[in-house]
Amino acid sequence: MKSQRVVAPTPWDAAASLPRGDLGSARVDHLVVLGLVAPGARVLDIGCGDGTLLALLRDRRGIDGRGIELSREGVNACLARGLPVIQGDADTDLANYPDDAFDVVVLSQTIQATRNPRIVLEHLLRIGRQVVISFPNFGHWRVRAELAFRGRMPVTALMPEEWYETQNIHHCTIRDFVGLCRTVGARIEKATALDARGRPMRFSMPWWVWNLIGAQGVFLLTLDKDDGLGAPAQP
Repeated sequence: MKSQRVVAPTPWDAAASLPRGDLGSARVDHLVVLGLVAPGARVLDIGCGDGTLLALLRDRRGIDGRGIELSREGVNACLARGLPVIQGDADTDLANYPDDAFDVVVLSQTIQATRNPRIVLEHLLRIGRQVVISFPNFGHWRVRAELAFRGRMPVTALMPEEWYETQNIHHCTIRDFVGLCRTVGARIEKATALDARGRPMRFSMPWWVWNLIGAQGVFLLTLDKDDGLGAPAQP
């Protein structure tokens, strides 16, 4: 029986890696994703919303992009931007895609809204040679304080809906996500956290600080295909 190899996650200075130039009012997490995608890459953006990120990648990286979006309104907005997007559900439709169909698969601010995050992540690692995931960090200190002192589910800038209206059905922390990466055999190639103002945190900060102060996490993953047991170190 093979023993698990511990592969340490690799934080990087996302602030120094942000694309330069006239990018207008683009969201910082979108700029971080932009910095991770190679020019001309074949990209699948799952849960692409109104196509803002996919359009940014097309215009700035010249990608061959495709999108999947659940809402009809989002699909219509993408089509209005000239983006090739289909209506679909990450929980049910990813099984139809072949292995290594794309260079990069992007799941931005969506995994916490899926019914089966583990199965979705396994499909992402199968479909794409690289996977870029961003998500709100429910381990942020404001979330903890709201639960600890007010006994209520938090409402924040990244989680603006009340508990009975939110699509966030799986509350995940940065530490939780690293544990999920171990479970599915994902290698964390790069990772960063963005603070409440959307600024990348210093890469030298320890993981527990990211989990406490980071409002969202951004991860670049690959599948360890040598033995399927790439296991990031637990933060």
